[in-house]
Amino acid sequence: MVKKSLTIINKLGLHARAAAKLTGVASRFSCHITLSTKDKTVDCKSVMSLMLIAASKGTDIEIVTDGRDDIVAMDAIAEIINNRFDETE
Repeated sequence: MVKKSLTIINKLGLHARAAAKLTGVASRFSCHITLSTKDKTVDCKSVMSLMLIAASKGTDIEIVTDGRDDIVAMDAIAEIINNRFDETE
């Protein structure tokens, strides 16, 4: 199991397109991946769940990966978040 704290840094936060990109990355891995805020924990492989978090810019989140490919999955998830979901600002 791997845990990492990150901050949503893109201008629009975890909106529909960003949630879809995050789900696309998470779905490539077999491990279980969750995203948590101070109030909620959701499955990273569900676009609707991610959108319900309503994480705006500046929201602190925790990612947890658990399973066979958890380290590689964490690296990929952290990269897409830290790269602002490949959005221009």
